[in-house]
Amino acid sequence: MSESLEFTGERFTPECVREIHYEHFHRYALATRWCAGKRTLDAACGEGYGSALLASQAASVVAVDISEQAISHARQRYAQTEQLDFQVADCTSLPFPDNEFDCVVSFETLEHLAEHDLLLAEFRRVLKADGFLLLSSPDKAVYSDPHDTNNEYHVRELYREELEALIKRHFGAFQLLGQKLAFHSAIWSLEPSGTVMFDQAAEGKLTQLDGINQPPMYFIALCAAEADALPDSSGCLWLFDDAGESVYQHYHGEIRRNMAAGGIIAGLEKELETLKAGAEKTAKIQVPWWQRWLGKT
Repeated sequence: MSESLEFTGERFTPECVREIHYEHFHRYALATRWCAGKRTLDAACGEGYGSALLASQAASVVAVDISEQAISHARQRYAQTEQLDFQVADCTSLPFPDNEFDCVVSFETLEHLAEHDLLLAEFRRVLKADGFLLLSSPDKAVYSDPHDTNNEYHVRELYREELEALIKRHFGAFQLLGQKLAFHSAIWSLEPSGTVMFDQAAEGKLTQLDGINQPPMYFIALCAAEADALPDSSGCLWLFDDAGESVYQHYHGEIRRNMAAGGIIAGLEKELETLKAGAEKTAKIQVPWWQRWLGKT
């Protein structure tokens, strides 16, 4: 396996851990379900980890990225992955004929360029009539506005209404899903069940919900020319983590470090009090006996 691609903040690498790992891997984990057995295009594939995941289930995967460095790395690192072809290409001018793919996957691409309509027009062109597009995009109202942040690699972020208007110009049907990293305690039946029950506590009250009501950090859009071509996502909830529960491990590690730091601080405070008491006792001993007798201490 080749060395990891340097993480600059522009492209995710699988060596990144915890929160960003969950966000990126979860999207591809979901996509593998819907792309199983299909000829798939991974557009703006970056490091290539997601393309390799897709190839584990898809009939074949063509993965493209404008970065020659990223594609060179991906070809070396995932050389043993079958049914996977990496190519250098611009997503706004794809080198493929019309109606070539059953599905197109493009995660965190829109915000990195300004030519949104050109991009979706190309995706629509290379899709078969009954194919579908799966893309993701951060919601500017949640991702940037509340924190007044500016991602230097983002050219143009979209609000929900802008994303919906863009999709409608190129696809006759779509569904929006929400994604947001959350810290959950999960309780579930070990028997197969199609029901999701969600309880939310706020201000001492417990509310029973039909689904998650928090604003998503990212939108994941399923798009097709006709509604019948869309994979079924109604009433579903998908969860993802890693076997080692790295977020929990990090969380508990921070707690242990904070507790250890608190113990050290408490010990130092006790030592300081002891030193202060000793200093006061020494000062009293140095006062002449007659001054102490007269109360002039």
